[in-house]
This record gives sequence, C-alpha cells and structure tokens, in this order.
Amino acid sequence: MPTVLITGTNRGIGLELARQYAAEGWRVHACLRNPASGGALKAIPGDIRLHELDVTDEDQIDRLAKALAGEAIDLLINNAALGGPEDDTDPDEWSEVFRVNSIAPVRILQVFLPHLALAKDPRVLNVTSRMGSIGDNSRGGSYAYRSSKAALNAAMKSFAIELKPKGITIAVMHPGWVQTDMGGPDAPVPVRTSAEGLRRTIAQMKPADTGAFYNYDGAPIPW
Repeated sequence: MPTVLITGTNRGIGLELARQYAAEGWRVHACLRNPASGGALKAIPGDIRLHELDVTDEDQIDRLAKALAGEAIDLLINNAALGGPEDDTDPDEWSEVFRVNSIAPVRILQVFLPHLALAKDPRVLNVTSRMGSIGDNSRGGSYAYRSSKAALNAAMKSFAIELKPKGITIAVMHPGWVQTDMGGPDAPVPVRTSAEGLRRTIAQMKPADTGAFYNYDGAPIPW
C-alpha cells in the first residue's frame, strides 16, 4: 500500500487530494491544525489517518515524525499555505506568511527525510503558485505572498539538487486559479481538476525532472 502525507487537508485542494489518493487505495496521513474540524476527512472511505499539525509548530512536527517512525512515505505533499493580505508589507504579517509558506515546508521535508528514504520511489510535491515566478510577474503587488512562494521555490530547487543522488524527486507546482476559499467561487479551475492534474504530473515525473516548476497540467513555468 503506497503512503502519502499531506498538510493542510481540512478543505480545498488538500481535502480533494486526500479523497483521490484514498480512492486509489493509498494510506493517507491527513494533517490539519484541528482534527475536530475534520468531518469531511472522516467521511472519506479508505485508510485516512488524521493528525494534528500546525506546520509552524516544531514540536508538533517532531512528534508526528516520531509517531510515524519506521513507516515509508512514498509521497510528501506540502500543501498548507497562507495567502496574506493584498499588497501588505507589515513586517509581522509578512513574517507569518513566510513561516507558513516557506519555512514550514522546508522543516517538514527535513524531518521526514528518513521516512522518504524508506520508500522505493520517494517524491515530494510542493503546492506553490505561479505568483512566486519572477519571470511571470506582470502585475506586481502581493509582496508577502509572492516572495514567500519564490523563497519556497528556491529552497526546493536546492533540495532537489542535493537529494537527487538519494533518488528523491522533488517538484514545485502551481495548482491553477482554483475554486477554493482562497481562489474564490469565480476561479476557472474546479478543485477536482486541479488535484487530478497535480497527481498525474507528480506521478509522471522522472528522476531527471527533479527540481522542476510546473503548472498542474504539466506545463513548465518560468522561474
């Protein structure tokens, strides 16, 4: 049975990814800040295991890693994210966006490297945004969110280089403008379509593709 660990699964893309992987027979470690609010997750048929995880809480990350010690993780999905206010440059709020979007995925990957190392073909999917692309930025604004995603992309590119000899494939992927709480009801991409594309793209990646920046449909995005 393949195993996936997903952060930010209480709603949106994370919830749909959990649903789709469970439907295909995966064991799903679904992480969310408040498991008591995970009614939608509990209703999903399959091997869904809920875990309390605030991705900015170092102690919770370490406890979860210890609880899963010795278990292979075939796929780690860093999905939890914070949008941040539009055009905001308040230092405290900017720092919080960075903690969630940039630093937390790095720490989670570091802590769960032993679990990935136990898998036959380990992969890491980081749900980023094309708003973190410098080459694709034609609108400006969204300083905290853009810079936090650019930082995530840069960090994961470095991890991809360092972990390639260990057979760990890493990608950063834009999920599209999705019909979620963050994307809003007028977004053009249904959650199901985005999740399906993310899953298909990460599954089709070859070791030589590690460190790539993709759209959910597999199209490359400029850095």
